[in-house]
Amino acid sequence: MTELLYLQDAYLKTFEATVVSVEGSEVALDRTAFYPGGGGQPNDVGRLLRDGQVLPVVKVRRREGLVWHQIEGEPPALGEQVHGELDWERRYQLMRTHTAMHILCGVIWRDYGASVTGGNMQPLRGRMDFEFEHMQKELVREIEAKINREVQAARPVRTQILPREEAFKIPDLIRTKINLLPEAIQQVRVVEIVGLDLQADGGTHVANTREVGPIRIVDYKSKGAINKRLVVELQA
Repeated sequence: MTELLYLQDAYLKTFEATVVSVEGSEVALDRTAFYPGGGGQPNDVGRLLRDGQVLPVVKVRRREGLVWHQIEGEPPALGEQVHGELDWERRYQLMRTHTAMHILCGVIWRDYGASVTGGNMQPLRGRMDFEFEHMQKELVREIEAKINREVQAARPVRTQILPREEAFKIPDLIRTKINLLPEAIQQVRVVEIVGLDLQADGGTHVANTREVGPIRIVDYKSKGAINKRLVVELQA
């Protein structure tokens, strides 16, 4: 099993690890700060260093409890020690974007009762689909003003891991239309924007909504009779 350091500290930029498996251009580590992707958040990239050699990490994925890092160059050997470094600028942009999506989701659930039907993100830009029957320019501007008030409210963002049975006692823990959390997962990580939002989530976030910065809704469109899409962008 790979120890997931990003769950303990999303601000960790570097780490030391040991190679526990090698398959082609991929290496699995005993511990990592690289997020392997999931929940609409892309995987991290960066580099591994060994004996002064720089090995770019171009893809990360999780499989059967191990996190695999696809590298460019000759992979390190089984048992070798490596130093990992994230592309921090990109990771921090994704943290800000992910928290922005939770702010958007929290406001829309609180004020309009609309469920999430889909979503995805890239650094500084994300899209989220909701169960809205109608979406007009006036409503979009209203939502934009509300989410930016939550940014300025400087709400703390907290994470904790709960037993599945306890977690599912929380009302509205799953905001998506369909519960995608596999039955095999017995420990549920929850992310709370204090006073606004509480959801099951495995991604990385900033520690306070003020870090997100101004959010613009740059596009909205209909994706079906009761499915409307909002696209948001953040400042660099």
